[in-house]
Amino acid sequence: MGASKPNGSHTSESARGLLGVELRKWEDDFRFLRECFQKSLKSIGEDQLARLVECAFSYSQNAAEPLPQRGSQALSMAFQLLNMAEENTANQVRRMREIAEGPASEPGTWPYQLQRLREASFSDFEILGALPRIHVQPVLTAHPTEAKRPAVLERHREIYLMLVERENPTRTPLEQNALRRRLESAIERLWRTGEILLERPDVESEIGNTLHYISNVFPGVIQAVSERFRESWEWAFPGTPAPDGPRLTFGSWVGGDRDGHPFVTKAMTRLALESLRERALSVLRDRLHRLAGALSLSGTMRGGESWRRFVEMMRDRIPQYRRPEDLQRDLQELADSLREIGAGAVAEAEIEPVQRLVACYGFHGAALDIRQNSAMYSMAVEQLLSVGQAESCAPYSRCSEERKRELLDRELDSPRPFAVASAALPAEAAETVGVLRLIRDWTERHGFGGVGPLIVSMTHAPSDLLNVYLLAREAGLVRHTAEGLACEMPLVPLFETIEDLGNCGPVMAGFLAHPMTARTLRHLQARESRPRPLQEAMIGYSDSNKDGGILASHWYLRRAQIQLARAARDAGVELRIFHGRGGTIGRGAGPTHIFLESLPPGTLQGEVRVTEQGEVIAQKYANRLTAATHLERLLAGVTRWTLTQERRHEPAIGLDENSFEPVANASREVYRDLIESEGFVEFFSQATPVDAIESSHIGSRPARRTGQRTFEDLRAIPWVFSWSQSRFNLPGWYGVGSAFQRMRQGEPRAWSALAKSARTWPFLSYLLHNIEFSVAAADPVLMAEYSGLVENESLRERVLAAILAEYERTRQVLDELLGPDRERRRPRMLKAIAIRKSALDRLHREQISLLRSWRAGGDDQALEALLVTVNAIAGGLKATG
Repeated sequence: MGASKPNGSHTSESARGLLGVELRKWEDDFRFLRECFQKSLKSIGEDQLARLVECAFSYSQNAAEPLPQRGSQALSMAFQLLNMAEENTANQVRRMREIAEGPASEPGTWPYQLQRLREASFSDFEILGALPRIHVQPVLTAHPTEAKRPAVLERHREIYLMLVERENPTRTPLEQNALRRRLESAIERLWRTGEILLERPDVESEIGNTLHYISNVFPGVIQAVSERFRESWEWAFPGTPAPDGPRLTFGSWVGGDRDGHPFVTKAMTRLALESLRERALSVLRDRLHRLAGALSLSGTMRGGESWRRFVEMMRDRIPQYRRPEDLQRDLQELADSLREIGAGAVAEAEIEPVQRLVACYGFHGAALDIRQNSAMYSMAVEQLLSVGQAESCAPYSRCSEERKRELLDRELDSPRPFAVASAALPAEAAETVGVLRLIRDWTERHGFGGVGPLIVSMTHAPSDLLNVYLLAREAGLVRHTAEGLACEMPLVPLFETIEDLGNCGPVMAGFLAHPMTARTLRHLQARESRPRPLQEAMIGYSDSNKDGGILASHWYLRRAQIQLARAARDAGVELRIFHGRGGTIGRGAGPTHIFLESLPPGTLQGEVRVTEQGEVIAQKYANRLTAATHLERLLAGVTRWTLTQERRHEPAIGLDENSFEPVANASREVYRDLIESEGFVEFFSQATPVDAIESSHIGSRPARRTGQRTFEDLRAIPWVFSWSQSRFNLPGWYGVGSAFQRMRQGEPRAWSALAKSARTWPFLSYLLHNIEFSVAAADPVLMAEYSGLVENESLRERVLAAILAEYERTRQVLDELLGPDRERRRPRMLKAIAIRKSALDRLHREQISLLRSWRAGGDDQALEALLVTVNAIAGGLKATG
């Protein structure tokens, strides 16, 4: 079901009418696709499954009836078709709304945000001045949350395009019949495409999936986003030529993220860099080939088809261009020559799209980040100190922060490495220094555009970052400046736990105050021609939620952004925050434009990066129109909120914001009391399908960081995925009810102020609506049935009682804060839940039965049947981890 946006309680008659159209169209489209599926099943002799597909979505269906053989797969496909119908409906209704109510009627889009800027008295001149500062970079990751095979995603695209084709009102009955036959054939091929990955995908295949988007999706989306900005600008500012829009680029972690991933080796990182560059150049060659075909012009001043020949020469010279700027210069010369003869419209339509693609892609497509855990960097430094026989406390990893800083300060004043380049190093040091040497060699040949920053996950102290400078010195990835050594790569701390988020301000201040950091930032500023030094910081939504629950997570993420902005401001540098959000509410998901509005004032300074993880990549980007809309909202939102930072003051809420911290801490306390209670890990292991998820083949990364079967070692993704599958949705709401009830009872005046601000304070409104969705999508009946898998009766009853009691408390406080009129406020959300309920109930009960038999000694065939239910439920909920 995914995260749905909150609906305002006051809507126009037109909006209510469109809502009715949307809900009817959604059902009609799904009924049509379901009928096509049923016919396909009957044609291959699967009459029983056809009846299941026909009846399973009936509200009166008997959910306790066992599923027939392959029933789970049939329902899984039905959910896939339902999700296509839902996506198509959303896209078509957006168009209807714009026609009926005007371009600015759809929240978050360019017309909407430009109109809000005009209403706030921003002139076109002021907006023009800000646009060059805006830079948005979605970063694709390969977390193990994609439960569908790539071949399945290809069939989805094919079916979706035919569903869009069906929208054409001028199609004749014969054409509609022919389209239906093609749809039935495509659905049959999807049915015959196995859902379960028989082998765990390797890193190379995950790199290939990223390359698919670089080659086949993003070029067209970039063009659509650019066209949408131009048309929106000219609508908002008639008579003013549209400028270049904000900068959009892409990043990737696939092949560079080695945190707890033993298969991301130096060789895999080299492969990722080479593949991204090769694919980007291939895309550019293809676009230049098309451009040459479009410029078959002749001119009296230049002879026959000279423009086409010039483009063909550019295409052939692609391997010889040293930098993307060289290609851009030739493209500009081509455009200028066309404008000289009065063919400016041709230059705009044909050449500018290629220029925008080069500006976005460069010669690398997506910049590859290099991520590693701070503990691994510390171990590598410890080994280097041993090799170099440097003075140190023993061992280095156990030294105090003060002692580490003394050693690091001394060493970073010297250009001397610990070992000669040919010296054999211990394993961790060899791999870490080897990757940095690879980056050094790559950037010397191809420049720095294709490599993202060095991200240090689990950053606890400044030394965790300074360690990387020492390793960069060892790898030769430093530059001698007049002031001393400077690193050639930016370092990015990743703050993930509640404790680290709470302490990030002093850590960042200490890091920025270090001379090596100051020199590095000035060096990077000069290299990138920036007006001011830039420091990036990443904050983790997933691990902070797993660590402290949703309320504490969001509060400390907010406070962290404020702290980081203050530290950057005090150091005289700009700040770019990298938001590590996942695809479910328990991992930071939520509507993009509302998320941006909820950020604390002063923390969005023009540049932002966001992760796009797992199944979210397909949900957001597989469809061109959906991808363009998502990126439009991201770019437009960042532009608006960057411009309004200085003027923006959050509404007076009658509440001291700091008084919210005790609520967050109370929520964390209740959450930790549960997960640290005796036997809780046993309850979780048996009441959810976490063991099946860990046995699945949905990603190359291990589900646990070190292989230990502890709560701390389990990654946030299978943690959230497992609770979602068993319909607890615990990471999305647990601890909320108790914390707010304590506030209501202990501080009634503060509670009254909080209740009044629930819909007006953007931070709180966004958070509460996300929690409301998690609660609505949870199911106490199914919680109890999954809990029946727990063998220890007293443990089962104790933990389930605590969960159900907190669930009821959370429901009650949500009704008090948001109002009980959920049917009026969230009709789409409730419709999404209702339309899926009957079929999901049958799948959940099938999964419970299969878990029992598999755990009792089932074989690989039993596991495969179980994993089909995992896929089916994930599709029905539109959420994995």
